[in-house]
Amino acid sequence: MAEQLNPFKMAQAQLDKAAKKLNLDPQIHTFLREPMRELWVSIPVKMDNGSAKIFKGFRVQYNNARGPMKGGIRFHPEETIDTVRALAAWMTWKCAVVDIPYGGAKGGVICNTKEMSQREVERLSRGYIDQIWRCIGPEMDIPAPDVYTNPQIMAWMMDEYSKIMGYNVPGVITGKPIPLGGSLGRGDATAMGVVYTMREAAKIIGIDLKDATVVVQGYGNAGYNLSRLLTKRGCRVIAVSDSKGGILNKEGLDYQTVKGHKDKTGSVIDFPGTKQITNEELLSLECDFLIPAALENQITGGNASNVNAKVVAEAANGPVTLEADEILSKKGVFQIPDFLCNAGGVTVSYFEWVQNNCGYYWTEEEVYEKLDKKMTKALYDVYGLAIKEGVDNRTAAYMVAVSKVAEVVKLRGWV
Repeated sequence: MAEQLNPFKMAQAQLDKAAKKLNLDPQIHTFLREPMRELWVSIPVKMDNGSAKIFKGFRVQYNNARGPMKGGIRFHPEETIDTVRALAAWMTWKCAVVDIPYGGAKGGVICNTKEMSQREVERLSRGYIDQIWRCIGPEMDIPAPDVYTNPQIMAWMMDEYSKIMGYNVPGVITGKPIPLGGSLGRGDATAMGVVYTMREAAKIIGIDLKDATVVVQGYGNAGYNLSRLLTKRGCRVIAVSDSKGGILNKEGLDYQTVKGHKDKTGSVIDFPGTKQITNEELLSLECDFLIPAALENQITGGNASNVNAKVVAEAANGPVTLEADEILSKKGVFQIPDFLCNAGGVTVSYFEWVQNNCGYYWTEEEVYEKLDKKMTKALYDVYGLAIKEGVDNRTAAYMVAVSKVAEVVKLRGWV
């Protein structure tokens, strides 16, 4: 990975920019630039052919000043420790910006689940917990699903942890299936959070969401759910993409048939009645909302000037680099920064943890109502500070989040 696109260095540079605006105590700033704890593990897994394969995994616990650490687990063939560090840092700021009592963490395993059987994935999931169980728990660090992990994997992990402890511990993991203590509304929580922030951004800049054109990069769980939810609100999703390429139809795409095509063929490309485009071309399409919902470092200094969207809603983590931020800001693009925009998932994970702890479960309507209030307040907190301080929305989001964490670090006497 090129040095300037190292995700952790990017996360540190974003923090540095906000710390300067906040006149943050240098000692607190230094403390907040690094993870508090890192765990590297080797996970032996018996494969179906009888051989044993060793997988490398990580758990980065960035900060727990405001409460138990929280963060997903990624199963990805190109996972790196710097990616996990960056995501753990962003989780710290994400929890703070929406004001939930968590710190930040993240986990990852270097693997390709597409080349593994379900039994092998289960053994890997349980093996990961066997390696990290001493460092997690409902009051310590609460994992959740992320890239290429899902509720079934969370169920195996929760079961493995419960076996080790000798009793059921539903609150150790969130994003679980509903019968195991999962929360209603968790499946599309990230997408719902993005939609709520888009709705308010549309009001701020004077767009009618019902007539808005939308481009979505990434057609996984978040991308599909975003297309579905936005179409139902009257938006016209004109282009979507996955790792193999993209499709464009300016009249609009039907989210259900596109999903059916991808499920059948493995990609959105070659969908009937559409123009084939590259991911690079997709990012430059004229639209009201551009939603990067794939991986990090998609909009860079090399292509940001080509962005023709009024709003960039960052559903993915770290999709826009620092250099691109400057360019988009000068172009007048309204950005909804990642750790605010996609905070719906961790917010409903928090709701799930609360429900697990009290043994009382809410309706889907109650979950969405509470999520809407959290996301809407967070957006206006950030936008209000951006206007007051004359900074871009990402810097304002960092200022809101970092000031909350720094205050608690100081109150606890850590620095």
